[in-house]
Amino acid sequence: MASDERPTADEMLERVRSQAGAGARGRLRIYIGMAPGVGKTFAMLSEARRRKARGTDVVVGFVETYGRPVTTEALSGLEIIPRKKIPYQGVTLEEMDTDAIIARRPAVALVDELAHTNAPGSKHEKRYADVEELLDAGVTVISTLNIQHLESLADLVQTITGVAVRERIPDRIVDEADELELVDITPHALRQRMQHGNIYPAERAKQALERFFREGNLGALRELALRRVSTAVEKDLEEYMHENEVAGVWPAAERVLVAVNDDPRSQNVIRRASREATRAQTQLIAAFVETPKWATASPEAKQSLEENLRFAEDLGAQVVRVKDGSIGRALARVASEQNAATIVIGHPSSSRLRDMLFGSLAHDVLRNCPGADLRIIPL
Repeated sequence: MASDERPTADEMLERVRSQAGAGARGRLRIYIGMAPGVGKTFAMLSEARRRKARGTDVVVGFVETYGRPVTTEALSGLEIIPRKKIPYQGVTLEEMDTDAIIARRPAVALVDELAHTNAPGSKHEKRYADVEELLDAGVTVISTLNIQHLESLADLVQTITGVAVRERIPDRIVDEADELELVDITPHALRQRMQHGNIYPAERAKQALERFFREGNLGALRELALRRVSTAVEKDLEEYMHENEVAGVWPAAERVLVAVNDDPRSQNVIRRASREATRAQTQLIAAFVETPKWATASPEAKQSLEENLRFAEDLGAQVVRVKDGSIGRALARVASEQNAATIVIGHPSSSRLRDMLFGSLAHDVLRNCPGADLRIIPL
């Protein structure tokens, strides 16, 4: 066998995983892009055809062609697992049949649009949960994702584009992916594709070009995608250097600490802190300080707190709970224990007189932790 025809180590591993009783968890590869139409699905299909040609057992779990001829042609010759039909309000919806894929036991499954919300009545609410089940069953998954669907970027994307992104995916899914590959194209080239009718039909394309697909929007989204992938590459490099004891200068692992409470607006603060941690290539710590007053908190407040802490975990944060009569003192202690150089807090609008009379959380934090880099996010 010629050297260029030999299976790679990953492909050999995929074959082992496809055997009954192998027990190994599948690998997750995600093609990520700045917007629809950059070529993520085509890149995924091209990778699948290459692996199939080398002898890997590949199936199509779910791929949406949107009537694009190039995508439809790329599907040719690949085994497609029939979709599951789900009746809903008088119509029949189609979703990926996760159980059928697991029963088929392929080495690799293609699953498009990772952030998709499944039809009511499906086994899982979100497609990424189906993907996690496939991975647990030992199936390697190749998937696609647009950058705007990351939970930590939802508010920023809405500010940039004016569009609220409804379908979101926890950052941890991307953080835990084994491979993250950027499918890149210039904003001008993507708009050209749109104008030529290669992405949406003519009328929809015209509206998209005037709204979400404005060149400035695409430039900003492209920057977000580039940063996200470059962060993953740098993390992989750092892990490699540690594993191989490569000499060099290592940055101090100064973490980012965000204060979390029961205020629903805390989620915006957590997002901002998550982006700060991503830029700094470090860990996010989410801390809740339980003061004596919390004992009389309402059930609604306690539920809201748990939702905020789960939200932080979805963004990849390590959650810490401490008890203290002073929030500022407790945050200073956590910052010291966790090596956090940056503290992020939310601060409600209040009068200067009230702050002077009763103090504020910001003043309390600075008094207890004067060396901290404090970020104050208005609520």
